[in-house]
Amino acid sequence: MYTQGLDSLGKDCLGDSAAESAALEARFQAKIDAEEKIEPKDWMPEAYRRTLIRQISQHAHSEVIGMLPEGNWITRAPTLRRKAVLIAKVQDEGGHGMYLYSAAETLGISRDQMMQQLLSGAAKYSSIFNYPTLTWADVGAIGWLVDGAAIMNQIPLCRCSYGPYARAMVRICREESFHQRQGFEIMLTLARGTPEQKRMAQDALDRWWWPALMMFGPPDAQSKHTAQSMRWKIKRFTNDELRQKFVDVTVPQAEYLGLKIPDPELRWDEETQHYRFGPIDWGEFERVLAGHGPCNRERLEARRRAWEEGAWVREAAIAHAGKRGQRGVQAA
Repeated sequence: MYTQGLDSLGKDCLGDSAAESAALEARFQAKIDAEEKIEPKDWMPEAYRRTLIRQISQHAHSEVIGMLPEGNWITRAPTLRRKAVLIAKVQDEGGHGMYLYSAAETLGISRDQMMQQLLSGAAKYSSIFNYPTLTWADVGAIGWLVDGAAIMNQIPLCRCSYGPYARAMVRICREESFHQRQGFEIMLTLARGTPEQKRMAQDALDRWWWPALMMFGPPDAQSKHTAQSMRWKIKRFTNDELRQKFVDVTVPQAEYLGLKIPDPELRWDEETQHYRFGPIDWGEFERVLAGHGPCNRERLEARRRAWEEGAWVREAAIAHAGKRGQRGVQAA
């Protein structure tokens, strides 16, 4: 339903003069300020459309590529129950990607275009998925930390000014909350298990903590898009605000698990009522984003192979849809 009428996207509202364009932008911003949703056929500034395409497509790519680190453990899950839960979770992530690609398509970009941008390196995805899953505890750490950080990022997106994106996020956030609980439960089981299992859980926390903090993006002073995205109410909180909320929520959870956050500078600040944490290695963040992380090539190669091997399925589906359409015309 999201793609109906996209050929006329905003054309009926385009102004011919600078004054008309300014009036359109004023009405657009007034609608956002009034907490009304922008819908696909509404007029919108080109920069707003481009910003949404960039953000939603990157979000979709992250969901789909995020299937790979955990999918690697489906055949090696320690019990049948763990295997079934992990299969369901990986399937959820694929579904999230499809919701988001559909939302992005309402902005006038095709799924093929988005996929080509990903495979060419023009489009990014979350840097967190370029790290390897070395042990079963990593599956728990991803659920607890990575999905926990994702929830912190994504719950405000349920109030995003763009309607299709906001509506897609409602279901995604509900499912991500189960993923976070699943990860925490794995970490709790390991932390209360044998000394070796607890060491494995601590090792996973040591390796995933700092990449999880990087998931919120660069510090506000270096963020190119935050101010405008907040004015348009695509975002509701800054990167640093969300990162701080995540730390404040997660540190007590680690204490409950009996695990230690790998940050010697971490401390509670009584005056601000927040945890203070050490400096993040933004050099590592930039290296991973630039394609030099531990698994960048492996992740993109897996997606490229899946895209090429799935070509016959896409072609068959298009041909089938065409035949059905012809039969419908003939019947009419």
